[in-house]
Amino acid sequence: MEWTSIGVRPSLAERLQAAGMAGPAPVQAEAIPAMLEGRDVCVRSHTGSGKTLAYLLPAIQRIETDRPELQVLVMTPTQELAMQIVREAERFGGPEGVRVQQLIGGASVTRQIEGLKRKKPHLAVGTPGRLGELLAMKKLKLRAVKLLVLDEADQMFALGSTKELDAVLEAVSAERQLAFFSATLPPETVALAERLMRDPVRIDLAGDSRLPASIRHYALREERRKWFEATKRLLHALRPSSALIFIDRTDQIAHWEARLRYEGFAAGSLYGDADKLTRSQTLERLRDGKLNVVVTTDVAARGIDIPDLELVVSLGVPEDPERYVHRAGRTGRMGREGTVVTLAGPRDGQRIGKLSRRLGIVIEERELYAGQLVDPAERRRGTRSEAASTAGRRGPRSGAADGSAGKRKQDAEAAASGLRVAKAAPGADADGMRTTHPAPAAGPGEARTTGKKKRREREIDRKNKGAPRWLKAIWEREARSREE
Repeated sequence: MEWTSIGVRPSLAERLQAAGMAGPAPVQAEAIPAMLEGRDVCVRSHTGSGKTLAYLLPAIQRIETDRPELQVLVMTPTQELAMQIVREAERFGGPEGVRVQQLIGGASVTRQIEGLKRKKPHLAVGTPGRLGELLAMKKLKLRAVKLLVLDEADQMFALGSTKELDAVLEAVSAERQLAFFSATLPPETVALAERLMRDPVRIDLAGDSRLPASIRHYALREERRKWFEATKRLLHALRPSSALIFIDRTDQIAHWEARLRYEGFAAGSLYGDADKLTRSQTLERLRDGKLNVVVTTDVAARGIDIPDLELVVSLGVPEDPERYVHRAGRTGRMGREGTVVTLAGPRDGQRIGKLSRRLGIVIEERELYAGQLVDPAERRRGTRSEAASTAGRRGPRSGAADGSAGKRKQDAEAAASGLRVAKAAPGADADGMRTTHPAPAAGPGEARTTGKKKRREREIDRKNKGAPRWLKAIWEREARSREE
């Protein structure tokens, strides 16, 4: 499918193709035509599936660049996500004459007010808190806004931003177009959409699973005290170009970062209270390959978009499925492959199973063996097969050993009965078997050695006290025969 076939302007289509996007993603193919018609839309699609361009492209086309008024407002729950949207809007809207302004917390409100006056943006991207602040100061005019977009609507409402949304809705025109985009649509979000929207188009591309099928989900069960060693071995085994490690305890972030650096990894960290500059620098270094591992928390990682992120490591099984979706959704974006590994305790099997069922995904158990992430069941089967094969190879040698033992037993019996064993000689039997011959009788010249032989026999008897019963029985019979 081509971009122009769903109504995208040729100039925008050329720019998209130059950026490596030959055609629209499924969510874009569904949402863009409806939004270009001016319909309200409520869209549920996986994290990283292309939702941002699904609303930005029709927004850019609907803007009248000759009017110096704010015509499109995008609300998003986090500063990082807002800045990503701003970059995409400037990338594709800038050449079309669209002026873009960010209105986020953590930045100078004075400069933003000056930007609104001087720049006269057509499209603004803001976080609820800063938008509410600007509206209260009467520095933000929204009467000309024709499209209001709520990105990650579920997270916004979970963070308690309904008051700010109500303030924005009161400030915009009653004829505005409203669009909700989210990875999940909880009942309260659906109820709000039905209350605020006019005959909305419902688009649900997430299906039963709330995560893309391109993500592989694994669980490693280890004692908590071994989690760092397991993580180190995992990074060596998978060798990802970029990885996020999610940790629950903020006070452990610096410790993990230091240990990873000591082990030779280009590691960094991201805190929830980090300022905007620190966050952007850390993420830029991860995108550029200057860092390959970043240790972070759920709060700090909200809204992070790293298109080529290969690995997510979760230290512990998240209690809330939403947290797992948030963590796992950092990888496997726009159809790319990704891997999520959860380090769990030895007794967390039931929790992993429950999480898997609630999210409609398969979390496979794995273990680290010989520098690889392997299926423990397959490894055990392989070990048993190898053991059986080894036993088969050892069979002849075992038989030879049994034969040697039998020979030693036979020789001992022969020695006890006064026979000596001789090697096969040229005059031996034709089959080369060993033959036995009676011991020669002692001659007169050997009488002087009788005492010495008796002492030697007594010494042999003393040393053979621990001989097996069958050998002792033979000796006793032979002794009785000699006495008779």
